[in-house]
Amino acid sequence: MKELPKIYEPQQVEGRIYQMWMDHDCFKAEPDPDKKPFSIVMPPPNVTGQLHMGHAMDSTL
Repeated sequence: MKELPKIYEPQQVEGRIYQMWMDHDCFKAEPDPDKKPFSIVMPPPNVTGQLHMGHAMDSTL
């Protein structure tokens, strides 16, 4: 098995991954004209599950 590098080098992988997303239209929305549009004020919690000041400001202002 190939050993993982000790340090993450984003320039080695992120360009390739981003291009794959572009090639597969990952950023292209396909609206459904039969459905009512909606928006989200506060999206689901972030990866850590910990709220931060941005959440508080969004919910109070």
